[in-house]
Amino acid sequence: MSFEVRKIDAPLGAEICGIDMRDPLDPADRDRLYQAWLDNVCLVFRDQSLSKDQQIDVAGYFGQVGERATPKDRRNEDNHGYDGTIMMVSNEKDNEGNYTGSLPDGEMWWHHDMSYRPEPHKATFLHGLEIPTHGGETCLSNMYLAYEHISSELKQKLMGRKVLQAYDFALRGRVDLEEIGLENIQHYWQPIFVQHPETGRIALYVSRLISARIEGLDATESRETLEQLYEISENTQVVYEHSWQVGDLLMWDNRCSIHSRKDFPAEQRRMLRRCTVEGGPMIEADQAA
Repeated sequence: MSFEVRKIDAPLGAEICGIDMRDPLDPADRDRLYQAWLDNVCLVFRDQSLSKDQQIDVAGYFGQVGERATPKDRRNEDNHGYDGTIMMVSNEKDNEGNYTGSLPDGEMWWHHDMSYRPEPHKATFLHGLEIPTHGGETCLSNMYLAYEHISSELKQKLMGRKVLQAYDFALRGRVDLEEIGLENIQHYWQPIFVQHPETGRIALYVSRLISARIEGLDATESRETLEQLYEISENTQVVYEHSWQVGDLLMWDNRCSIHSRKDFPAEQRRMLRRCTVEGGPMIEADQAA
């Protein structure tokens, strides 16, 4: 199979053209596709029509398909024939008015997937099944570039420090550490600067939704420093905004990018099928790298 890797006019991303991901890939094409992902952080495949199992097969080219972090008692999808690998990002409701999927409506703040776990998943796949007429864009930020945009003074201050990543599945915003005990939510201390295990490049590893506190700083300084890092990582200079079409398959590297979702009309259906690929422990950056 021959396909084209066409770079997107943005700080990250490439479109993979001339490929039907329902067709098996030979080892050489798998290797080429994997390298394109490492080189470009995110990949876009247009005009795909994948079943659940076919999407899982595609994810399997990039590693072991991951189990969801969402507690089982919060998984609406499990009641509709899906196992723990699939999340339906959907605002569809049943006859009783209950959402049948997850993350149904509204904006989603910037985040890494599963950064609150000891071994965050390395890749996320979203397949667009139903798309509203406007809104609901997925934005991705290149955290390699974000790291490069941090001043030398701030890098020196933060190099070797960790950040508390904490997430409450019941909330849409960042947790309030004064009100919610960490024993009640998933959390983990991660390096602020991480070294990608395959590319060797350094990336910033904080996000507005999940990063709660910087190690060794008082609450005020931690909050002010995090705000500086959020502004750098959310700047349009490092962001690609993906406008969805039905049939899109979008995948990204969680080790060197964060993502967010824009608001969209609540009265319009939006449905995407999500799965992930397992990763490993985040590697603390070596200043000399």
